[in-house]
Amino acid sequence: MSGIIPIINTNKKSGQEKLLTHNSVTIRRQSTQLERSRSFPPDDQPVSQKWQPGIFGVLDIGSTKITCLIGRGEANGKLKVLGHGWRRSHGVKQGGIVNLKEAERAIRAAVGQAEDAAERRLEKVYVNLSCGKPESHLYNVHWPIGGRNVTNNDIYRLINEGLLRAQIEGREIIHALPLNFSVDETSQVEDPRGYFCDQLATQLHIIDTSSTALRNLAMVLTRAELQIKALVSAPLAAGLSVMAQDERDLGATIVDMGGGTTSIGIFEDNQLLYTAQIPIGGLHVTRDIAGVLSTSIDTAEWLKTMYGSAEYSYDDEYHQLPIQVIGDDEYEVVTKIPRSRIISIIRPRIEETLELIRDRLDNAGVGHAANGRVILTGGASLLEGIGPLAARILNRQIRMGKPNNIIGFPEDASTSAAFATSTGLLYWAAGAGRTLADLDFSEKRPESFVKKIIEFIRLRV
Repeated sequence: MSGIIPIINTNKKSGQEKLLTHNSVTIRRQSTQLERSRSFPPDDQPVSQKWQPGIFGVLDIGSTKITCLIGRGEANGKLKVLGHGWRRSHGVKQGGIVNLKEAERAIRAAVGQAEDAAERRLEKVYVNLSCGKPESHLYNVHWPIGGRNVTNNDIYRLINEGLLRAQIEGREIIHALPLNFSVDETSQVEDPRGYFCDQLATQLHIIDTSSTALRNLAMVLTRAELQIKALVSAPLAAGLSVMAQDERDLGATIVDMGGGTTSIGIFEDNQLLYTAQIPIGGLHVTRDIAGVLSTSIDTAEWLKTMYGSAEYSYDDEYHQLPIQVIGDDEYEVVTKIPRSRIISIIRPRIEETLELIRDRLDNAGVGHAANGRVILTGGASLLEGIGPLAARILNRQIRMGKPNNIIGFPEDASTSAAFATSTGLLYWAAGAGRTLADLDFSEKRPESFVKKIIEFIRLRV
């Protein structure tokens, strides 16, 4: 059958014309696959994701919402959400706990909703790390092997050597991520076990945070009758949920624009090389609108969500918006302002945020990986016009990101960038993104400060 598609002058196509179109597309795909087969040898290795067995609970404690998911990995490579719950956040600012009682109530409500939906009670949860101003450090670590083959214990000793060097008073290490290994002169070794060498080396990515912030986090979760299974860096989680594997491999940056903070994570070779956190988020834009227009936070959030933009359009001056202005006599007066007024408040704060992101990327010290594509995600990234503005200020290719391969979640939520971190936590819990996933480095460390805190609170609260 011919692959030529006739030109049709009507918007509706007959069944035969649709069949012609389908066959033409199929022929083009087969032609492309044939060309690739001539250029690349066949690959017989399976590429399907293998998940850790079991059902996992995750908790995303954000400044605008608290989200709990209960889910598991499926045989088809997707993640299935068995139960979900979310509530407006209280007692949390810029990722940190500022009111124990209010945060506990919000967490209990979100977790209870997820437990009821999944018909399962949670005892341990994976929690996002946003509190305590997380910081990122790289350490080159070496360990003598002496010509024999590398074992599990050698890797544990190598990691612990890096942990000892990375200890900082008042800070607690959350992640110790080995970025590939070197066995003598051979670099980029993913799993060195079984190799013979004189010296084993790795570059260790350490992410730490304030010890006192972790005490408050552990306290509020203990009061909510939950234990921390593990803490997970927020940009690491968002990257696992939103980024394609090729992006993480070739070098790209995830920018998770939340309510109270904006988190940055640079990936290359499927590893997280660098993280940073900026204490600005969507709530700052909302407060700017409320302050300038003398309106309530709820009204300001509505204006931002429904009519806000980072870019001007030709009719913004003529588009009048009703708002409720808080009067001097404690009553509200309805007035109208042009949409351009809202944009003039929003744009400077977005520009400031993007300029800070650009500075972090330019000074990250991870080479060309920081110059790759930037994927914007998080609730604040849903603002209209933010993509083109980011492309100009960051001078990088921009893509808007949303969670991938999630089933069992409400469609409007599962495809929304606002749930990138919570779904990414589920990815991590199910085993994605881990170097040497069969080794548990935390079990081989000296008893961590976080575990001591949790045990102390559990016994005395």
